[in-house]
Amino acid sequence: MRNWLQKVMMGRYGVDEFNRCLNTTALIALVLTILFKGLLSTVFWLIAITALVYSYIRMFSRNTYKRRAENNAYLTLRYNMTRKLSGLKQRMQQKKYYRFYKCPKCGITTRVPKGKGKIRITCPKCGESFVRKS
Repeated sequence: MRNWLQKVMMGRYGVDEFNRCLNTTALIALVLTILFKGLLSTVFWLIAITALVYSYIRMFSRNTYKRRAENNAYLTLRYNMTRKLSGLKQRMQQKKYYRFYKCPKCGITTRVPKGKGKIRITCPKCGESFVRKS
């Protein structure tokens, strides 16, 4: 049986992070199908089936270049989301002691200590100066 499965999977893409995400999404959607009734249950069921079918299509695909590109796009999206969320978490932790301002020229966020009154802030990226109350 194992040899047969190895022969079937020869040259195929297999499982990656995006497949794991699709399978997890399908599992969560199936659990939500059980918890809800009516139209919402049907929507979750369709999401679960779609995620599972797409996962299996990706797993048995021989077009490894396209599957790798999909996985890289997913990993990039996940990295950007986690980076933004961790930045937001750090900002919330520092909110008690610092104020955050965006540079009017380049848009980068600058951190200044609270309670200093009106101060001139110089952007570390573009050198633009602007006055704000801390």
